Amino acid sequence: MSAGRAGQREFKPDFKRKAALAVHDKHLRETFDRCTRRQDVGRRAALPELGDPLAVRNLAARIKNHTLQNLDRYLEQLIDNVEKLGGQVHFAETGEQACAIVTDIARRTGSKSIVKGKSMVSEEIELDDALEAAGLDVVETDLGEYILQLSREKPCHIVTPAIHMTKEGVGRLFAEKLGIDYTNDPESLTAAARTVLREKFQHADMGMTGANFAVAETGSICIVTNEGNGRFCSSRPRVLVTMMGIEKVIPRMKDLSVFLKLLSKSATGQRMTCYTSLINGPKRPDDFDGPEEFHLVIIDKNRTKILASDYRETLRCIRCGACLNACPVYRTIGGHTYESVYPGPIGKLITPMLRCLETYEHLPQASTLCHACFEACPARIDTPRMLIEMRYELRKRGRMPWLYRIGFKFWRIGMNSKFLYHWGAKFYHWSMDLFAREGWHRRLFGPAAEWTNQRDFPALADRPFHDRWAKLEAELDAMERQTKEK
Repeated sequence: MSAGRAGQREFKPDFKRKAALAVHDKHLRETFDRCTRRQDVGRRAALPELGDPLAVRNLAARIKNHTLQNLDRYLEQLIDNVEKLGGQVHFAETGEQACAIVTDIARRTGSKSIVKGKSMVSEEIELDDALEAAGLDVVETDLGEYILQLSREKPCHIVTPAIHMTKEGVGRLFAEKLGIDYTNDPESLTAAARTVLREKFQHADMGMTGANFAVAETGSICIVTNEGNGRFCSSRPRVLVTMMGIEKVIPRMKDLSVFLKLLSKSATGQRMTCYTSLINGPKRPDDFDGPEEFHLVIIDKNRTKILASDYRETLRCIRCGACLNACPVYRTIGGHTYESVYPGPIGKLITPMLRCLETYEHLPQASTLCHACFEACPARIDTPRMLIEMRYELRKRGRMPWLYRIGFKFWRIGMNSKFLYHWGAKFYHWSMDLFAREGWHRRLFGPAAEWTNQRDFPALADRPFHDRWAKLEAELDAMERQTKEK
């Protein structure tokens, strides 16, 4: 987990400040809440079509667990089958190596213009910046990614990267960058982007895609899109490069159907995505279209260290974004607050592991542990449990604030003494009542002030729960005695 730490020391995310700004941004909160709830409702409506959704999700988890347990064997099988189909396989241990491999392929093949499909791993290693620095023309062809490329922003959602952009904002951006007349009509904006992108597809030398899944049994790469741009990227240019993390491999073709059913339903509530494509190496002599060269770049970037850790379960993630849509924290503060290409619940785990735990120590703390992410995850990743484990790891590394350490020590002492607990509770109740007004606390002090900076805190009940419970038990005992006497 500490790998890459030296390279990340200078970067200091300011999560608390950005989260506070996001909470005060009413438009952002409403946008994220509306969009994520719509997708979460779609997921809930679509999953029952599987018959027994929980059984299918458990099956997906078992397939992934088996694959991760035997990852070396399945990666070797995948590589062998890709090469048998005429493809070339490259392995990159770091993001820098992956960028260098792709840049070298472009230079060797004389590729100047690159059209690129949606790929989270390429965002993770900042591939676009590396290719542009090498003098190459790179264009994102997913509409959301294209909008972000024009605005020089990072994705704020795994599936819908430009979820925070309004149609008015996109209209102003297109008017500035594409030179068209301003409009906020979605169809007109889509048509304008399509006109530009089709020209790019026609003259592209190289296409690039990510990989939703890689089937070891056949050497096939599966990509799913709703816009068809993935098929253009993979079939029109003469060179095709696909990038994937080592965790994307699955054993057999029949396993693919399990994940395809879950991916689309969990991500957007669709039965299936509009375009599901299988790439099987470069084109053969009798093929109508396809690349002359096919390259598969397999990226590690600390994933083998995750594989050997207590957080292996996170490698089951299929990047559907369901946990983001269900998360009350993500709905409130949006994606850019996390300052990572992977926001939301899953990002709170994999970002510290892929980069540096100390640098991103705020992320494991930013959770209500409400289990909504676990209930939504199609691969049954127990995110809340691992967040607690990561918090414990931070404590062992001495990263817990001193006020928290002192507070928990006093709490432990109080919980071990009936006398201290009883009188401490009475004093706490009295002191809280002292500052309450009309049933609410407008302002708390110390660390608790961060709560009342954003919302009021309810006053304590007149009687604590254990007193009310004891009274109820006494009343029930009295009723039983009266019944027996009769």
